Amino acid sequence: MNFTRVGAVVLRQLYLYAGSPQRVLPLFVWVTVDILLWGFITRFLNQVGHAGFSFVPYLLGAVLLWDFLTRVMQGITTAFFEDVWSRNFLNVFATPLKTSEYIAGLVTIGVTNSLIALAAMVTLAWLAFGLSFFAYGLAMLPFLAVLFLTGIALGVLGCGMVLRLGPASEWLIWPIPTVLAPLSAVYYPVSALPHWLQPISRVLAPSYVFDGMRQVVAGKPAPWGELAVGGGLALLYLAAAALFFAAIYRYAIRTGLIARYSAETVT
Repeated sequence: MNFTRVGAVVLRQLYLYAGSPQRVLPLFVWVTVDILLWGFITRFLNQVGHAGFSFVPYLLGAVLLWDFLTRVMQGITTAFFEDVWSRNFLNVFATPLKTSEYIAGLVTIGVTNSLIALAAMVTLAWLAFGLSFFAYGLAMLPFLAVLFLTGIALGVLGCGMVLRLGPASEWLIWPIPTVLAPLSAVYYPVSALPHWLQPISRVLAPSYVFDGMRQVVAGKPAPWGELAVGGGLALLYLAAAALFFAAIYRYAIRTGLIARYSAETVT
């Protein structure tokens, strides 16, 4: 892998941000809306619930972590869509750039965007609602790592789907986090799901993260064994997504699909 070429993919995205600051604004606007909306909801629940504990770390913390995964995924797919929207995709692969280098560049810019968004979310949640993840120290890092790897896998999977089905399939990508959230035990434990859905939830790595975080917030020891299962699933997703994208790219080259890549379809 040539890291100079990876840097070139990242540099192109940085030029886009520098040339149009409105691309930077969404990094902060949507996370601010989410934190404020759910923060006020949790504050209201604290006022009327009389549950004996604070809803803030349970609900607002879950929203913050799920937004982190979503930003990782969307950071990768949006960087890919920039080449699709500008019809620059064929030009990119007319260069000596390898598929692995291109994906590495997308992942780098996606990770950077998500970390910026995470910093903004954590700061706002702390200032506005007193939610601080710093109290958990380094114990937070394994939980974030599983979400991080899952977000990368979903982003690479989304890029492969659009490469195979065409730019018109973009609408299939954006709802993925919303569709997965009910099954990932983000706002409630896996046990709250119907019995027939629980096995499906258990093959989703985020479910182990959120169940584990609720135990930590409740003052119990972190379930490292279950978190290791989630980490293994996330690594499996990542490997499968990379193989999927590589296979789709080879198919696009072999069939000439990549040369017919337009703004609407790839029939």
